[in-house]
Amino acid sequence: MARAAIYARFSTNLQSDRSIDDQAALCRAHAIQNGYELAKVYSDAAKSGASMHNRDGIRDLMADAMMGQFEVVIVEALDRLSRDMEDLAGISKRLKFLDIDLVGVHDGKASTVTVGLRGLVGQLFREDNAHKVRRGLAGRVAQGLSGGGQAYGYRPDPLNKGKMIIVDDEAEVIRRVFREYADGLSPRQIAYGLNKDRIAPPRDGARWNASTIVGSAKRANGILHNSLYVGVRVWNRVTMIKDPDTGRRVSRPNPESEWKRVDVPELRIVPQDLWEVAQGARREHITAEAASKMRRPKRLLSGLLKCGACGAGMSTMGADKTGKVRVRCTAAHESGTCPDPRTFYLDTVEKLVVGSLVAKLHSHENLATYIAAYQEERQRLIGDKAAKRIKLERDLEVAKREMSRVVDQIAKGFVEGEEVADEIRAIRERRKGIETELAMQPEVEKVVTFLPAAAQRFEAAMRNLHEAFRAGGVRGISESAGFLREIISTATLFRKEDGTGVEVEIRGHLQGLLSSQPVEKTGVGIDGSGGALQALPTANKTRTGVWGSMVAGEGLEPPTPGL
Repeated sequence: MARAAIYARFSTNLQSDRSIDDQAALCRAHAIQNGYELAKVYSDAAKSGASMHNRDGIRDLMADAMMGQFEVVIVEALDRLSRDMEDLAGISKRLKFLDIDLVGVHDGKASTVTVGLRGLVGQLFREDNAHKVRRGLAGRVAQGLSGGGQAYGYRPDPLNKGKMIIVDDEAEVIRRVFREYADGLSPRQIAYGLNKDRIAPPRDGARWNASTIVGSAKRANGILHNSLYVGVRVWNRVTMIKDPDTGRRVSRPNPESEWKRVDVPELRIVPQDLWEVAQGARREHITAEAASKMRRPKRLLSGLLKCGACGAGMSTMGADKTGKVRVRCTAAHESGTCPDPRTFYLDTVEKLVVGSLVAKLHSHENLATYIAAYQEERQRLIGDKAAKRIKLERDLEVAKREMSRVVDQIAKGFVEGEEVADEIRAIRERRKGIETELAMQPEVEKVVTFLPAAAQRFEAAMRNLHEAFRAGGVRGISESAGFLREIISTATLFRKEDGTGVEVEIRGHLQGLLSSQPVEKTGVGIDGSGGALQALPTANKTRTGVWGSMVAGEGLEPPTPGL
Protein backbone atom coordinates (compact mmCIF):
# COMPACT_ATOMS: atom_id res chain seq x y z
CA MET A 1 0.00 0.00 0.00
CA ALA A 2 1.45 3.37 -1.07
CA ARG A 3 2.02 5.89 1.70
CA ALA A 4 0.56 9.35 1.25
CA ALA A 5 1.56 12.68 2.79
CA ILE A 6 -0.98 15.49 3.05
CA TYR A 7 -0.11 19.17 2.72
CA ALA A 8 -2.43 22.05 3.66
CA ARG A 9 -1.95 25.83 3.76
CA PHE A 10 -3.93 29.01 4.19
CA SER A 11 -2.67 32.50 3.49
CA THR A 12 -3.56 35.08 6.12
CA ASN A 13 -4.33 35.57 9.78
CA LEU A 14 -7.83 36.59 8.73
CA GLN A 15 -8.59 32.98 7.85
CA SER A 16 -9.47 30.40 10.47
CA ASP A 17 -7.22 27.57 11.57
CA ARG A 18 -10.19 25.39 10.65
CA SER A 19 -9.10 25.84 7.04
CA ILE A 20 -6.12 23.55 7.70
CA ASP A 21 -8.35 20.92 9.31
CA ASP A 22 -10.88 21.13 6.49
CA GLN A 23 -8.21 20.71 3.81
CA ALA A 24 -6.62 17.82 5.69
CA ALA A 25 -10.01 16.10 6.12
CA LEU A 26 -10.73 16.40 2.40
CA CYS A 27 -7.30 15.00 1.50
CA ARG A 28 -7.63 12.22 4.08
CA ALA A 29 -10.94 11.13 2.57
CA HIS A 30 -9.32 11.11 -0.88
CA ALA A 31 -6.45 8.97 0.45
CA ILE A 32 -8.84 6.40 1.97
CA GLN A 33 -10.94 6.34 -1.18
CA ASN A 34 -7.87 5.56 -3.30
CA GLY A 35 -6.36 3.01 -0.92
CA TYR A 36 -3.42 5.04 0.36
CA GLU A 37 -1.88 4.65 3.82
CA LEU A 38 -1.66 8.02 5.58
CA ALA A 39 1.96 8.87 6.48
CA LYS A 40 1.87 12.41 7.86
CA VAL A 41 0.08 15.76 7.58
CA TYR A 42 2.20 18.85 6.86
CA SER A 43 0.81 22.37 7.10
CA ASP A 44 1.63 26.07 6.96
CA ALA A 45 -0.84 28.36 8.71
CA ALA A 46 -1.13 32.03 7.71
CA LYS A 47 1.69 31.72 5.15
CA SER A 48 1.57 33.27 1.71
CA GLY A 49 1.94 31.03 -1.31
CA ALA A 50 4.03 33.72 -3.01
CA SER A 51 7.29 32.45 -1.52
CA MET A 52 8.91 29.27 -0.19
CA HIS A 53 10.66 31.17 2.59
CA ASN A 54 9.56 30.86 6.22
CA ARG A 55 7.30 27.89 5.47
CA ASP A 56 8.35 25.09 7.80
CA GLY A 57 5.63 22.74 6.59
CA ILE A 58 6.67 22.65 2.93
CA ARG A 59 10.33 22.49 3.94
CA ASP A 60 9.71 19.45 6.16
CA LEU A 61 7.61 17.84 3.43
CA MET A 62 10.43 18.10 0.89
CA ALA A 63 13.03 16.91 3.41
CA ASP A 64 10.99 13.81 4.25
CA ALA A 65 10.35 13.23 0.56
CA MET A 66 14.11 12.96 0.04
CA MET A 67 14.20 10.43 2.88
CA GLY A 68 11.61 8.22 1.17
CA GLN A 69 8.93 8.68 3.84
CA PHE A 70 6.03 8.47 1.34
CA GLU A 71 5.19 7.78 -2.30
CA VAL A 72 2.31 10.23 -2.83
CA VAL A 73 1.65 13.87 -1.88
CA ILE A 74 -2.01 14.90 -1.70
CA VAL A 75 -3.22 18.51 -1.67
CA GLU A 76 -6.65 20.05 -2.03
CA ALA A 77 -5.38 21.94 -5.09
CA LEU A 78 -1.92 22.54 -6.51
CA ASP A 79 -2.00 26.21 -5.54
CA ARG A 80 -1.85 25.12 -1.88
CA LEU A 81 1.78 24.22 -2.54
CA SER A 82 2.60 27.55 -4.17
CA ARG A 83 1.07 30.43 -6.11
CA ASP A 84 4.38 31.12 -7.81
CA MET A 85 5.05 29.53 -11.20
CA GLU A 86 8.74 28.95 -10.55
CA ASP A 87 8.26 27.47 -7.08
CA LEU A 88 5.41 25.15 -8.06
CA ALA A 89 7.37 23.87 -11.05
CA GLY A 90 10.40 23.29 -8.81
CA ILE A 91 8.39 21.30 -6.26
CA SER A 92 6.84 19.18 -8.99
CA LYS A 93 10.23 18.57 -10.63
CA ARG A 94 11.83 17.42 -7.37
CA LEU A 95 8.95 15.13 -6.44
CA LYS A 96 9.00 13.63 -9.91
CA PHE A 97 12.73 12.96 -9.62
CA LEU A 98 12.08 11.17 -6.31
CA ASP A 99 9.37 9.10 -8.03
CA ILE A 100 6.66 10.62 -5.82
CA ASP A 101 3.23 11.29 -7.30
CA LEU A 102 1.67 14.71 -6.74
CA VAL A 103 -2.12 14.55 -6.54
CA GLY A 104 -4.68 17.34 -6.19
CA VAL A 105 -8.14 16.39 -4.96
CA HIS A 106 -9.65 18.81 -7.49
CA ASP A 107 -6.89 18.45 -10.12
CA GLY A 108 -6.08 14.76 -10.24
CA LYS A 109 -2.54 13.51 -10.72
CA ALA A 110 -0.24 16.39 -11.59
CA SER A 111 1.30 16.55 -15.04
CA THR A 112 3.42 19.07 -16.88
CA VAL A 113 0.25 20.64 -18.26
CA THR A 114 -1.63 20.90 -14.96
CA VAL A 115 1.43 22.17 -13.09
CA GLY A 116 2.05 24.82 -15.75
CA LEU A 117 -1.59 25.91 -15.90
CA ARG A 118 -2.10 25.89 -12.13
CA GLY A 119 1.14 27.80 -11.61
CA LEU A 120 0.13 30.42 -14.18
CA VAL A 121 -3.43 30.76 -12.86
CA GLY A 122 -2.23 30.88 -9.24
CA GLN A 123 0.32 33.60 -9.93
CA LEU A 124 -2.16 35.64 -11.98
CA PHE A 125 -4.72 35.31 -9.18
CA ARG A 126 -2.18 36.47 -6.60
CA GLU A 127 -1.07 39.46 -8.66
CA ASP A 128 -4.65 40.40 -9.55
CA ASN A 129 -5.64 40.13 -5.89
CA ALA A 130 -2.78 42.47 -4.96
CA HIS A 131 -4.08 45.03 -7.47
CA LYS A 132 -7.59 44.73 -6.03
CA VAL A 133 -6.29 45.21 -2.50
CA ARG A 134 -4.46 48.39 -3.52
CA ARG A 135 -7.56 49.63 -5.32
CA GLY A 136 -9.59 48.97 -2.18
CA LEU A 137 -7.04 50.79 -0.03
CA ALA A 138 -7.10 53.76 -2.40
CA GLY A 139 -10.87 53.94 -1.93
CA ARG A 140 -10.52 53.82 1.85
CA VAL A 141 -7.92 56.58 1.81
CA ALA A 142 -10.16 58.75 -0.39
CA GLN A 143 -12.88 58.38 2.27
CA GLY A 144 -10.51 59.64 4.96
CA LEU A 145 -9.82 56.20 6.41
CA SER A 146 -6.44 54.68 7.21
CA GLY A 147 -4.63 52.93 4.38
CA GLY A 148 -2.51 50.83 6.72
CA GLY A 149 0.27 51.50 9.17
CA GLN A 150 0.13 53.52 12.37
CA ALA A 151 2.10 56.72 12.76
CA TYR A 152 3.44 57.80 16.14
CA GLY A 153 0.82 59.95 17.86
CA TYR A 154 -2.22 57.95 16.74
CA ARG A 155 -4.09 54.74 17.50
CA PRO A 156 -7.09 53.01 15.90
CA ASP A 157 -10.51 54.31 16.93
CA PRO A 158 -12.27 51.37 18.62
CA LEU A 159 -15.69 52.83 17.77
CA ASN A 160 -15.07 53.63 14.09
CA LYS A 161 -13.33 50.97 12.04
CA GLY A 162 -10.66 52.43 9.79
CA LYS A 163 -10.50 55.71 11.68
CA MET A 164 -7.56 56.92 13.79
CA ILE A 165 -7.60 59.05 16.91
CA ILE A 166 -4.89 61.18 18.51
CA VAL A 167 -2.91 59.91 21.50
CA ASP A 168 -2.57 63.02 23.67
CA ASP A 169 0.73 62.13 25.40
CA GLU A 170 2.43 61.28 22.12
CA ALA A 171 0.95 64.35 20.44
CA GLU A 172 2.63 66.55 23.05
CA VAL A 173 5.97 64.86 22.30
CA ILE A 174 5.47 65.58 18.59
CA ARG A 175 4.76 69.26 19.27
CA ARG A 176 7.86 69.37 21.47
CA VAL A 177 9.97 68.00 18.60
CA PHE A 178 8.67 70.64 16.19
CA ARG A 179 9.11 73.48 18.71
CA GLU A 180 12.68 72.49 19.55
CA TYR A 181 13.60 72.07 15.89
CA ALA A 182 12.08 75.45 15.02
CA ASP A 183 14.09 76.95 17.90
CA GLY A 184 17.33 75.73 16.33
CA LEU A 185 18.02 72.41 18.03
CA SER A 186 19.40 69.68 15.78
CA PRO A 187 17.65 66.29 15.44
CA ARG A 188 20.48 64.75 17.48
CA GLN A 189 20.01 67.25 20.28
CA ILE A 190 16.27 66.64 20.28
CA ALA A 191 16.76 62.86 20.42
CA TYR A 192 19.28 63.29 23.24
CA GLY A 193 16.78 65.30 25.26
CA LEU A 194 13.96 62.81 24.73
CA ASN A 195 16.20 59.94 25.83
CA LYS A 196 17.38 61.93 28.84
CA ASP A 197 13.75 62.52 29.87
CA ARG A 198 13.05 58.78 29.43
CA ILE A 199 10.28 59.31 26.89
CA ALA A 200 9.39 56.04 25.16
CA PRO A 201 10.35 56.03 21.45
CA PRO A 202 7.96 54.92 18.66
CA ARG A 203 7.21 51.25 18.04
CA ASP A 204 8.78 49.99 21.27
CA GLY A 205 12.23 51.02 20.05
CA ALA A 206 15.30 51.04 22.25
CA ARG A 207 15.89 54.80 22.03
CA TRP A 208 15.24 57.95 20.06
CA ASN A 209 17.67 58.61 17.20
CA ALA A 210 18.18 61.56 14.90
CA SER A 211 16.83 59.45 12.03
CA THR A 212 13.56 59.00 13.94
CA ILE A 213 13.20 62.77 14.05
CA VAL A 214 14.32 63.76 10.57
CA GLY A 215 13.60 60.62 8.49
CA SER A 216 13.91 60.91 4.72
CA ALA A 217 12.66 63.80 2.62
CA LYS A 218 12.47 61.52 -0.44
CA ARG A 219 10.19 59.06 1.34
CA ALA A 220 8.45 61.76 3.41
CA ASN A 221 8.91 59.81 6.63
CA GLY A 222 10.26 60.75 10.04
CA ILE A 223 8.44 63.07 12.42
CA LEU A 224 9.51 66.32 10.74
CA HIS A 225 8.32 65.17 7.29
CA ASN A 226 5.03 63.51 8.27
CA SER A 227 2.27 65.73 6.86
CA LEU A 228 -0.35 63.75 8.80
CA TYR A 229 0.62 65.94 11.76
CA VAL A 230 -0.94 68.91 9.92
CA GLY A 231 -4.01 66.96 8.83
CA VAL A 232 -2.92 65.71 5.38
CA ARG A 233 -2.70 61.96 4.83
CA VAL A 234 -0.23 60.89 2.11
CA TRP A 235 -0.65 57.39 0.71
CA ASN A 236 1.19 55.35 -1.94
CA ARG A 237 4.61 56.77 -1.15
CA VAL A 238 6.28 53.37 -1.53
CA THR A 239 5.72 50.04 -3.25
CA MET A 240 6.51 46.83 -1.40
CA ILE A 241 8.30 44.14 -3.44
CA LYS A 242 9.27 40.70 -2.20
CA ASP A 243 12.92 39.70 -2.64
CA PRO A 244 12.86 36.28 -4.36
CA ASP A 245 16.11 35.22 -2.68
CA THR A 246 15.15 36.05 0.91
CA GLY A 247 11.36 36.25 0.90
CA ARG A 248 11.55 39.62 2.65
CA ARG A 249 9.47 42.59 1.55
CA VAL A 250 11.52 45.56 0.36
CA SER A 251 10.13 49.09 -0.02
CA ARG A 252 10.83 51.24 -3.06
CA PRO A 253 9.79 54.90 -3.23
CA ASN A 254 7.16 55.85 -5.81
CA PRO A 255 7.38 59.06 -7.86
CA GLU A 256 5.75 61.94 -5.99
CA SER A 257 3.28 62.30 -8.86
CA GLU A 258 1.74 58.97 -7.79
CA TRP A 259 1.24 59.96 -4.16
CA LYS A 260 -2.36 60.35 -2.97
CA ARG A 261 -3.12 63.25 -0.61
CA VAL A 262 -6.32 63.52 1.42
CA ASP A 263 -7.24 66.16 4.00
CA VAL A 264 -7.99 64.76 7.47
CA PRO A 265 -8.19 67.92 9.60
CA GLU A 266 -9.37 65.99 12.66
CA LEU A 267 -5.90 64.38 12.87
CA ARG A 268 -3.95 67.65 12.97
CA ILE A 269 -1.45 67.78 15.86
CA VAL A 270 0.95 70.58 14.84
CA PRO A 271 -0.24 74.18 14.20
CA GLN A 272 0.31 75.34 10.62
CA ASP A 273 2.63 78.21 11.52
CA LEU A 274 4.89 75.90 13.57
CA TRP A 275 4.93 73.35 10.70
CA GLU A 276 5.98 76.01 8.17
CA VAL A 277 8.76 77.34 10.40
CA ALA A 278 10.09 73.80 10.92
CA GLN A 279 9.95 73.00 7.19
CA GLY A 280 11.80 76.21 6.36
CA ALA A 281 14.49 75.33 8.88
CA ARG A 282 14.69 71.84 7.43
CA ARG A 283 15.25 73.16 3.89
CA GLU A 284 18.04 75.41 5.17
CA HIS A 285 19.66 72.48 6.98
CA ILE A 286 19.47 70.27 3.88
CA THR A 287 21.20 72.96 1.82
CA ALA A 288 23.87 73.49 4.48
CA GLU A 289 24.47 69.75 4.87
CA ALA A 290 24.87 69.31 1.11
CA ALA A 291 27.38 72.16 0.92
CA SER A 292 29.28 70.81 3.92
CA LYS A 293 29.53 67.35 2.36
CA MET A 294 30.88 68.80 -0.88
CA ARG A 295 33.71 70.65 0.85
CA ARG A 296 34.43 68.12 3.60
CA PRO A 297 37.58 66.11 2.76
CA LYS A 298 37.60 62.40 3.47
CA ARG A 299 40.03 61.57 6.23
CA LEU A 300 42.48 58.70 6.39
CA LEU A 301 40.40 56.64 8.85
CA SER A 302 36.92 57.59 7.61
CA GLY A 303 34.49 54.79 8.45
CA LEU A 304 37.10 52.75 10.34
CA LEU A 305 36.90 54.27 13.83
CA LYS A 306 34.95 52.52 16.60
CA CYS A 307 34.09 53.57 20.14
CA GLY A 308 35.76 51.35 22.72
CA ALA A 309 33.05 52.06 25.30
CA CYS A 310 30.00 50.88 23.33
CA GLY A 311 31.18 49.61 19.94
CA ALA A 312 29.38 52.24 17.85
CA GLY A 313 31.06 54.10 15.01
CA MET A 314 32.72 57.46 15.49
CA SER A 315 32.17 60.64 13.51
CA THR A 316 33.77 64.06 13.22
CA MET A 317 32.27 66.92 15.21
CA GLY A 318 34.12 69.84 13.70
CA ALA A 319 37.12 71.76 14.95
CA ASP A 320 37.57 73.29 18.39
CA LYS A 321 38.89 76.80 19.05
CA THR A 322 42.44 75.62 18.25
CA GLY A 323 41.35 74.45 14.81
CA LYS A 324 41.83 70.75 15.56
CA VAL A 325 39.17 68.32 14.31
CA ARG A 326 37.65 66.06 16.95
CA VAL A 327 35.81 62.73 16.73
CA ARG A 328 33.10 61.43 19.03
CA CYS A 329 30.95 58.34 19.48
CA THR A 330 27.99 58.24 17.08
CA ALA A 331 25.72 56.69 19.71
CA ALA A 332 26.52 59.54 22.09
CA HIS A 333 26.02 62.06 19.30
CA GLU A 334 22.78 60.57 17.94
CA SER A 335 21.00 59.52 21.11
CA GLY A 336 23.19 60.16 24.17
CA THR A 337 23.36 56.48 25.10
CA CYS A 338 27.14 55.83 25.18
CA PRO A 339 28.39 55.03 28.73
CA ASP A 340 31.63 56.99 28.17
CA PRO A 341 31.01 59.76 25.60
CA ARG A 342 34.60 60.95 25.15
CA THR A 343 35.99 63.04 22.30
CA PHE A 344 39.45 62.63 20.76
CA TYR A 345 41.56 64.70 18.40
CA LEU A 346 41.53 63.07 14.98
CA ASP A 347 45.10 64.11 14.15
CA THR A 348 46.34 62.38 17.31
CA VAL A 349 44.49 59.18 16.45
CA GLU A 350 45.78 59.17 12.86
CA LYS A 351 49.37 59.66 14.01
CA LEU A 352 49.08 56.82 16.51
CA VAL A 353 47.65 54.43 13.92
CA VAL A 354 50.01 55.29 11.08
CA GLY A 355 53.04 55.59 13.31
CA SER A 356 52.45 52.20 14.94
CA LEU A 357 51.91 50.40 11.63
CA VAL A 358 54.80 52.05 9.84
CA ALA A 359 57.21 51.48 12.74
CA LYS A 360 56.42 47.80 12.97
CA LEU A 361 55.75 46.71 9.40
CA HIS A 362 57.88 48.83 7.07
CA SER A 363 60.75 46.31 6.72
CA HIS A 364 60.99 42.72 5.57
CA GLU A 365 62.50 41.65 8.90
CA ASN A 366 59.75 43.23 10.98
CA LEU A 367 57.02 41.85 8.76
CA ALA A 368 58.55 38.37 8.85
CA THR A 369 58.81 38.59 12.65
CA TYR A 370 55.18 39.66 12.81
CA ILE A 371 54.02 36.76 10.65
CA ALA A 372 56.14 34.31 12.63
CA ALA A 373 54.58 35.51 15.89
CA TYR A 374 51.17 35.23 14.31
CA GLN A 375 51.82 31.68 13.10
CA GLU A 376 53.23 30.61 16.45
CA GLU A 377 50.19 31.92 18.28
CA ARG A 378 47.80 30.22 15.87
CA GLN A 379 49.63 26.93 16.25
CA ARG A 380 49.26 27.21 20.01
CA LEU A 381 45.52 27.74 19.69
CA ILE A 382 44.89 24.72 17.47
CA GLY A 383 44.94 22.20 20.34
CA ASP A 384 42.05 20.05 21.43
CA LYS A 385 39.26 22.27 20.09
CA ALA A 386 40.48 22.07 16.51
CA ALA A 387 41.04 18.31 16.83
CA LYS A 388 37.50 17.89 18.13
CA ARG A 389 36.11 19.85 15.21
CA ILE A 390 37.99 17.66 12.75
CA LYS A 391 36.57 14.55 14.41
CA LEU A 392 33.04 15.95 14.30
CA GLU A 393 33.40 16.77 10.61
CA ARG A 394 34.52 13.22 9.92
CA ASP A 395 31.60 11.82 11.94
CA LEU A 396 29.21 14.02 9.97
CA GLU A 397 30.57 12.73 6.66
CA VAL A 398 30.13 9.15 7.90
CA ALA A 399 26.51 9.87 8.85
CA LYS A 400 25.85 11.43 5.44
CA ARG A 401 27.32 8.41 3.66
CA GLU A 402 25.24 6.05 5.78
CA MET A 403 22.07 7.96 4.94
CA SER A 404 22.94 7.99 1.24
CA ARG A 405 23.51 4.24 1.38
CA VAL A 406 20.11 3.56 2.97
CA VAL A 407 18.26 5.88 0.58
CA ASP A 408 20.04 4.26 -2.36
CA GLN A 409 18.96 0.80 -1.16
CA ILE A 410 15.35 1.98 -0.95
CA ALA A 411 15.52 3.59 -4.40
CA LYS A 412 16.90 0.39 -5.95
CA GLY A 413 14.25 -1.74 -4.27
CA PHE A 414 16.68 -3.76 -2.16
CA VAL A 415 14.75 -2.90 1.02
CA GLU A 416 11.40 -1.39 1.94
CA GLY A 417 11.18 1.90 3.79
CA GLU A 418 9.54 0.24 6.79
CA GLU A 419 12.46 -2.15 7.16
CA VAL A 420 14.99 0.63 7.64
CA ALA A 421 12.76 3.26 9.29
CA ASP A 422 14.43 2.85 12.68
CA GLU A 423 17.88 3.01 11.10
CA ILE A 424 16.99 6.20 9.21
CA ARG A 425 15.59 7.77 12.35
CA ALA A 426 18.75 6.91 14.31
CA ILE A 427 21.01 8.31 11.58
CA ARG A 428 18.98 11.53 11.40
CA GLU A 429 19.15 12.03 15.16
CA ARG A 430 22.88 11.34 15.22
CA ARG A 431 23.47 13.70 12.31
CA LYS A 432 21.43 16.46 13.95
CA GLY A 433 23.40 16.08 17.18
CA ILE A 434 26.72 16.27 15.32
CA GLU A 435 25.63 19.35 13.36
CA THR A 436 24.51 21.10 16.56
CA GLU A 437 27.80 20.37 18.30
CA LEU A 438 29.79 21.27 15.19
CA ALA A 439 28.09 24.67 14.97
CA MET A 440 29.46 25.47 18.43
CA GLN A 441 33.07 24.66 17.51
CA PRO A 442 35.62 27.21 16.24
CA GLU A 443 36.83 26.98 12.66
CA VAL A 444 39.81 24.68 12.09
CA GLU A 445 43.02 26.67 11.85
CA LYS A 446 45.45 26.20 8.98
CA VAL A 447 49.13 27.01 8.77
CA VAL A 448 49.60 30.27 6.88
CA THR A 449 52.54 31.05 4.63
CA PHE A 450 53.83 34.09 2.79
CA LEU A 451 52.75 34.72 -0.76
CA PRO A 452 56.05 36.22 -1.97
CA ALA A 453 54.69 38.59 -4.63
CA ALA A 454 52.03 39.99 -2.31
CA ALA A 455 54.55 40.31 0.50
CA GLN A 456 56.92 42.27 -1.77
CA ARG A 457 54.14 44.69 -2.74
CA PHE A 458 53.21 45.06 0.92
CA GLU A 459 56.83 45.79 1.91
CA ALA A 460 57.23 48.36 -0.87
CA ALA A 461 54.03 50.13 0.11
CA MET A 462 55.02 50.14 3.78
CA ARG A 463 58.46 51.58 2.92
CA ASN A 464 56.77 54.38 0.95
CA LEU A 465 54.48 55.03 3.89
CA HIS A 466 57.45 55.07 6.25
CA GLU A 467 59.33 57.62 4.16
CA ALA A 468 56.27 59.79 3.57
CA PHE A 469 55.32 59.71 7.24
CA ARG A 470 58.84 60.72 8.32
CA ALA A 471 58.79 63.58 5.83
CA GLY A 472 55.32 64.98 6.38
CA GLY A 473 53.44 63.03 9.02
CA VAL A 474 49.87 61.99 8.26
CA ARG A 475 49.47 64.77 5.69
CA GLY A 476 52.33 63.30 3.67
CA ILE A 477 50.77 59.90 3.04
CA SER A 478 47.70 60.92 1.02
CA GLU A 479 48.85 58.93 -2.02
CA SER A 480 49.20 55.76 0.08
CA ALA A 481 45.99 56.26 2.06
CA GLY A 482 44.09 53.75 -0.07
CA PHE A 483 46.60 51.03 0.70
CA LEU A 484 46.55 51.81 4.40
CA ARG A 485 42.74 51.64 4.48
CA GLU A 486 42.89 48.22 2.81
CA ILE A 487 44.97 46.67 5.58
CA ILE A 488 42.98 48.26 8.45
CA SER A 489 39.53 46.90 9.22
CA THR A 490 38.84 48.91 12.41
CA ALA A 491 40.61 51.24 14.79
CA THR A 492 38.89 51.19 18.20
CA LEU A 493 39.49 54.13 20.54
CA PHE A 494 39.72 53.77 24.32
CA ARG A 495 40.26 56.40 26.96
CA LYS A 496 43.47 55.87 28.94
CA GLU A 497 42.91 54.77 32.50
CA ASP A 498 44.55 57.94 33.80
CA GLY A 499 42.29 60.03 31.54
CA THR A 500 45.21 61.80 29.82
CA GLY A 501 44.96 60.42 26.31
CA VAL A 502 43.77 57.77 23.93
CA GLU A 503 44.63 54.12 23.30
CA VAL A 504 43.98 52.61 19.89
CA GLU A 505 43.31 48.97 19.07
CA ILE A 506 44.03 48.34 15.39
CA ARG A 507 42.49 45.37 13.63
CA GLY A 508 43.30 44.59 10.03
CA HIS A 509 43.78 41.94 7.37
CA LEU A 510 46.83 39.94 6.38
CA GLN A 511 45.00 37.59 4.03
CA GLY A 512 46.55 39.26 0.99
CA LEU A 513 49.98 38.11 2.22
CA LEU A 514 48.98 34.63 3.32
CA SER A 515 47.75 31.38 1.84
CA SER A 516 44.03 31.29 1.01
CA GLN A 517 43.16 28.92 3.85
CA PRO A 518 40.36 29.89 6.26
CA VAL A 519 41.75 31.08 9.57
CA GLU A 520 40.52 31.82 13.05
CA LYS A 521 40.69 35.49 13.91
CA THR A 522 43.64 35.72 16.28
CA GLY A 523 45.27 38.94 17.42
CA VAL A 524 48.92 39.82 17.70
CA GLY A 525 49.54 42.72 20.05
CA ILE A 526 51.91 45.53 19.07
CA ASP A 527 53.25 47.92 21.69
CA GLY A 528 52.76 51.25 19.96
CA SER A 529 55.22 53.02 22.26
CA GLY A 530 58.17 51.12 20.82
CA GLY A 531 58.22 47.77 22.60
CA ALA A 532 58.69 44.40 20.95
CA LEU A 533 56.03 42.43 19.14
CA GLN A 534 54.14 40.13 21.45
CA ALA A 535 51.71 37.38 20.47
CA LEU A 536 48.48 37.57 22.44
CA PRO A 537 45.23 35.60 22.05
CA THR A 538 42.43 37.91 20.96
CA ALA A 539 40.26 37.09 23.97
CA ASN A 540 43.04 37.89 26.44
CA LYS A 541 44.53 41.14 25.11
CA THR A 542 45.76 43.72 27.59
CA ARG A 543 46.50 47.31 26.62
CA THR A 544 49.74 48.97 27.70
CA GLY A 545 50.22 52.44 26.28
CA VAL A 546 49.13 52.71 22.67
CA TRP A 547 48.96 49.36 20.92
CA GLY A 548 47.22 47.58 18.09
CA SER A 549 46.35 44.16 16.72
CA MET A 550 46.34 42.90 13.18
CA VAL A 551 43.85 40.13 12.53
CA ALA A 552 44.03 37.54 9.78
CA GLY A 553 40.58 37.52 8.19
CA GLU A 554 39.09 35.79 5.19
CA GLY A 555 39.98 38.48 2.67
CA LEU A 556 39.87 42.26 2.54
CA GLU A 557 36.65 43.85 3.75
CA PRO A 558 35.45 47.12 2.19
CA PRO A 559 35.53 49.99 4.69
CA THR A 560 32.26 51.41 5.94
CA PRO A 561 31.54 54.58 3.94
CA GLY A 562 31.43 57.92 5.69
CA LEU A 563 32.95 59.05 8.95
